[in-house]
Amino acid sequence: MAKTQPLSIRLSETAAGLVREEMRRSGRSRSAVVEELAEEAAKTRLFPGVGFRGRPRRAWVIGTGLDVWELVELASAYENDTGELSDAHPLVGARAVALARAYADRFPREIEPFLAAQRRSLDEIAELYPFIGRSIASD
Repeated sequence: MAKTQPLSIRLSETAAGLVREEMRRSGRSRSAVVEELAEEAAKTRLFPGVGFRGRPRRAWVIGTGLDVWELVELASAYENDTGELSDAHPLVGARAVALARAYADRFPREIEPFLAAQRRSLDEIAELYPFIGRSIASD
């Protein structure tokens, strides 16, 4: 994605210290850290209840323990029946599913690669990871 014009900002000592610590911890540049923090802060204001974790950064719905893409996939597996889904997964209510769907609709380029990776066939996985054995579960 193309970058915009340079931006000069002055950070408070507290914010600068937090940025320095993240730079030290992650080994990334100040620009990369500030950009990521600004983007994530803006997204959490748009979608209260969404947080970010891991590398690569993944959006997740706080209180569920699940990434946005996982909730989208789970809702799909339950054919979008949030009642049945909530019965089977008590931490996943209709609000969490609606939040995950809204986030995925707004940021599809962020979520779609995780969904695509989840939907790979067994043959594709076996080709990528030939050292993994397969077993078929029986009923």
